Amino acid sequence: MIDATVAARSDIAESVLGELIDAFGLGEVRERRYLADGLMNANWRLDTPVGQFALKRVTDVSLERVQRNLGVLATLSADGVPVSAPVPTISGSLVAQVEGAAWCLFPWVAGSHLRGVDLILSQVSALGTHLGRLHMSLGRACGRGLLPGVPETITVDVTSPERAVEKAERLSAAVRDKGTGSDFDKEVAAALDHRRALVLKYADHRPRSVTPEGGHGWTHGDVQYRNLLWQGGELAGVLDWDRIAVRPYAEEVVRTAQVQFGVGGVFDLARVSAFVEGYRSVVPLEPSALVDGARRLWWKRMTDFWQLEFHYDRGDFSFDELFTADEALLHWWTDRLDQVEGAFAAG
Repeated sequence: MIDATVAARSDIAESVLGELIDAFGLGEVRERRYLADGLMNANWRLDTPVGQFALKRVTDVSLERVQRNLGVLATLSADGVPVSAPVPTISGSLVAQVEGAAWCLFPWVAGSHLRGVDLILSQVSALGTHLGRLHMSLGRACGRGLLPGVPETITVDVTSPERAVEKAERLSAAVRDKGTGSDFDKEVAAALDHRRALVLKYADHRPRSVTPEGGHGWTHGDVQYRNLLWQGGELAGVLDWDRIAVRPYAEEVVRTAQVQFGVGGVFDLARVSAFVEGYRSVVPLEPSALVDGARRLWWKRMTDFWQLEFHYDRGDFSFDELFTADEALLHWWTDRLDQVEGAFAAG
């Protein structure tokens, strides 16, 4: 279910398109096609006399951050990471600002978005290897001064049970006040009641320290199937570099495994272990750090309601299906905490 505001983002005003054609020296756009796979930003495929491109309108990252992140990609590409460096404007900028929006352009990369559970085990292991190399390459980019230095220590917030219950209660009130009585509203109301009970029941299982285990450094931030292109059985492209930031490596490994292999309300634990094994062949991350990362992500999913905040606070229904899927996985995961963490440790 997608609201009118989100549906409208697929349009580009002709005046805006004309300015973009001039800014990037495209000559003309023979055909443009909106790409519906993205969730946050808006993307199009452009066919022009000078080639095929992916055009992206950035909507949720500052201009300064976009420019910094795009400036890293040429180095990553030269380092062997499957990523396309952005096309500069005629003036040499990596971002075109048109009518208050930031736009960037990339050479078109052919490939398909494959869910993690649709990859064979050798591809799963290769994906883990790619993520390890990506982390190492970002570290080298930092060493060359393209990214700020990494602090010696970092901390990660651990939501308290009380705060989580307060969020759930606020959203329950929003369902009553703003809901229409739809099947989704009824599902959410029941889920929030159940979630409050789960938070209190498993409060003693939450992470106790704000300092995560294992190494940390620059990471991609959203490695998931919508941001990965596969061609001929190989990883052909890693997309969407808006969220580059310093994080625990285990956080990105575990999150990637969850979004890739937590499908249909269950974890594919064999693929989790193969993915982690591939990663650890490049980055010798301790099993205890991965177990710690898995517990932290589980608690974050237990205490986070961001999809419902989009729905009831912003009127954006784009992520309703994600809430339903994540809720199913959370309950399966909660019943098998040790089993899931064992899969991360076994890789």
